[in-house]
Amino acid sequence: QVQLVESGGGLVQAGESLRLPCVASGIPFTHYDMGWFRQAPGKEREFISRITWNGGETYYGDSVKGRFTISRDNAKNTAYLQMNNLKPEDTAVYYCAARLSWRSDDFPYWGQGTQVTVSS
Repeated sequence: QVQLVESGGGLVQAGESLRLPCVASGIPFTHYDMGWFRQAPGKEREFISRITWNGGETYYGDSVKGRFTISRDNAKNTAYLQMNNLKPEDTAVYYCAARLSWRSDDFPYWGQGTQVTVSS
């Protein structure tokens, strides 16, 4: 059974930082690219970042470039999203997702999400 479990969300003030871990189980972690997405109320799901299976390549959405950093620790089956200089518009539920590294279609596995709220 595949499980992705996010944590680390919370209420912070603008300018502060949060680090979101995503622990994966039930998959061979090193076969999977990991992604982060977010969804704010009334808005569509937004791509945040992706990291390849070995951490060799990373990709970011325009809204978070230069502020967020994705990483992974394959020994711990964990992906991370470091979020710096948070803004109120970053308020959303954040989801991690997993996709086989040789696939380019949708992510089939998703976590339950963690709420991030940024106050001004």
